[in-house]
Amino acid sequence: METKKKEKVAGIAGSISGAASILGSWQVCHSVCLGLIALLGLIGITVTGMPLFFLTKIALPLWIIAVVLLMGLVIVSHWKQCISKNLLLFNSGLIIAGTPFAAVQKYAIVLWTVGGALALVGIILFIAERRKTKKGGKTHGT
Repeated sequence: METKKKEKVAGIAGSISGAASILGSWQVCHSVCLGLIALLGLIGITVTGMPLFFLTKIALPLWIIAVVLLMGLVIVSHWKQCISKNLLLFNSGLIIAGTPFAAVQKYAIVLWTVGGALALVGIILFIAERRKTKKGGKTHGT
């Protein structure tokens, strides 16, 4: 029982890490901003424009931080083998899809496709691993 609790905590921490890796992406900033506008609209506050537009100025530094954190995760995973390879694949896909450099924006559709495919493969492998774990009765997997 104790190991399952630890695994759940590790899984939650991995999910939070995955969510944090996409903070530099324009699409995520835009979605968060639209969500904030919708939330404010629900409580009766009307907003025109984008209240979180200032985040676009720091998209590049946030993306660089996400890449550095991913590299750290890859190194820790290589040494300790304690991080899911599916999570690393998913995070890599999100970071590739969210590349904010103006020089590569003409290839944005390629980056979105490759990054999205990697993220989707990571999700599919994660789900397949979970199903296999539940059927086989294993306690954990990578």
